Amino acid sequence: MSKLGALEGTPVRTKNFPAWPDYDDRERDGLLRVLESRNWWANQGVEVKTYEEEYAKYTGAANAFAVTNGTHTLEVIFTALGIGDGDEVILPDWSFLATISAIISVNAIPKIVDVDPLTGTIDVAQAEAAISARTKAIVCVHVAGSMADMDGLNQVAKKHGLLLIEDAAHAHGSRWKGEHAGVLSDAGSFSFQSSKLMTAGEGGVILSKHADHAAMYRSIINCGRGEGIWYYRHIRFGGNYRMTEWQGAVLRAQLERFPAQQENRAKNANYLNTEISKIEGFKPQGRLAGCTDQGNYCYVVEVEPEKLNGASRDQVRFALLKEGIPLTTAYPPLHALELFAAPENLAPRFRGEVAQIRYNQQQFPITTKLADNTLWFTTSVLMGNETDTQDVLQAMQKIKENIDEVAKLDAPSW
Repeated sequence: MSKLGALEGTPVRTKNFPAWPDYDDRERDGLLRVLESRNWWANQGVEVKTYEEEYAKYTGAANAFAVTNGTHTLEVIFTALGIGDGDEVILPDWSFLATISAIISVNAIPKIVDVDPLTGTIDVAQAEAAISARTKAIVCVHVAGSMADMDGLNQVAKKHGLLLIEDAAHAHGSRWKGEHAGVLSDAGSFSFQSSKLMTAGEGGVILSKHADHAAMYRSIINCGRGEGIWYYRHIRFGGNYRMTEWQGAVLRAQLERFPAQQENRAKNANYLNTEISKIEGFKPQGRLAGCTDQGNYCYVVEVEPEKLNGASRDQVRFALLKEGIPLTTAYPPLHALELFAAPENLAPRFRGEVAQIRYNQQQFPITTKLADNTLWFTTSVLMGNETDTQDVLQAMQKIKENIDEVAKLDAPSW
């Protein structure tokens, strides 16, 4: 039995996984093209407009609207769909801050529910049970590309006359029964932050299946201006949510190589799903039957301490890092964020009803369990070849073989 890297043994992996973000001459050429055009602003250039058209075509959306980042996408969606003061918006407890902060930013009231233990996505039955007379919308989050139950959610939304919004920041390339994430609802939100499967460092895009919403989205994104009228007419409240031409050029190159990357990631993830599931104590993230393709933002595995001699997720993670396998941490539950510990944490911007809700005192056991017990391998582990993937598997097997020692490690929690 080989000695753990955490105990000065030889690590399984001594070389780096493929670098991320990935780029080549296509990004260089695009940036030079923007530089030499002198049209660095999306209102004057062609890169952002062209990217919107290309991403809409790739996803099958009626429209795509490029914006500054994946938080602003949600804020713009809520504004465009008329979600605002006093409206309740149901959302899952397991997500990044932006999902809940964007709701608060439009003075709506987040109503948190627990998640499905298989996928970590919103529990449809609990979402329906949370509906009240004030409910305006449901936001689902596709976790690590594993999609929420879009059939169930659409049925609930239609039954109760609610808007349905997809937070698809992790779901580039994910499909539900062949339809791309973001087009199965009233609007879809994507992020292009540096860790995402398509990136320009920052950036985001909104997908809409409603062609008649296009003018509203474009106006809100562009300081409330109207199309085809005097530039200094601001016909509604909007903001400067415009993406730059630099980002548009980079994203066009990223989209061009994306399908091949998606195919490779899926092959590697499917292999790991099969093999890791054979190791007692480790459970790869599941996906619903309707999720016919998974984008695999990160690679998620649940640790079961009771089957690993009590070894915790943090001890396993620390041991894997020492074996040369890159991992990041899971999101903490939204209800547990320090932001909600006291009303003054939301001041001075928000002092109303949200500040009085004691989210920290609410209980969401499935989310808490997943947040405390999942490993999130970085995108890079799926970007390589079969040998790279086998190193991940070998490291997992080594941890299992040395689990008594792993359970004794002094491991940091983050």
